Amino acid sequence: MTNAGAYPISAIAPPLAGRAVASQRWSNLVFLHWRVDAALVAPLLPAGLVPDEYDGSSWVGLIPFVLDRATILGSPPIPYFGTFVEVNVRLYAVDSQGRRGVVFVSLEASRLAAVLAARALFSLPYVWSRTRLRVNSGQYRYTSTRHGAATIRTEVVARPGAVAVADDPLADFLTARWALFTRIRGRIVHLRNHHEPWPLYPAVLVSLDDTLLAAAGFAGLADRAPDSVLYSPGVTTWFGRGA
Repeated sequence: MTNAGAYPISAIAPPLAGRAVASQRWSNLVFLHWRVDAALVAPLLPAGLVPDEYDGSSWVGLIPFVLDRATILGSPPIPYFGTFVEVNVRLYAVDSQGRRGVVFVSLEASRLAAVLAARALFSLPYVWSRTRLRVNSGQYRYTSTRHGAATIRTEVVARPGAVAVADDPLADFLTARWALFTRIRGRIVHLRNHHEPWPLYPAVLVSLDDTLLAAAGFAGLADRAPDSVLYSPGVTTWFGRGA
């Protein structure tokens, strides 16, 4: 399986089939990405998936953002437990059918109930952490520290630009991801999402103090500048089956 057999990347999400089963608002996202050799990514993917590549490289993402207004089966937004700062480390993969998706290595979140539910229902590697966002003078400062493992932490400080990104194939590859892969009861599952095209802006990484990437299996990666830094004010996302 190579990228030649993968579905084309599209900035427009394909429709869901039938009614959405859940929704979330994702706000104030910072997308940090590094080029890495696909040979480093492959062992971290579930069996049956291969690294998705762009410009001869696989990519590792470190993405902090605010998740809120979470709903389930048409419910009103869930107070407190449906609102938190998340920081995830993610990879990109293709399955034997050519479907593209995200593979999460870790997801830091400050709501223990949400962590336990996501692990139990979807086998997603959420970790209970102390997470926070502070905004000051146009700079977004995200922090996360794991409960019981304080050395596994991150602090991302970024400043968004003012001119929107347009017609950028790399930005589309890194952000236009309409599904995730997870393994549930021994089977690879492809979970779909749908939202409007990302509003994206270039951003400056002011500082990064991070051990999440090393804990995920990429020692030394945080010591070099990322190859892509983007910001989005956010989107509302729906989840359900693919068309």
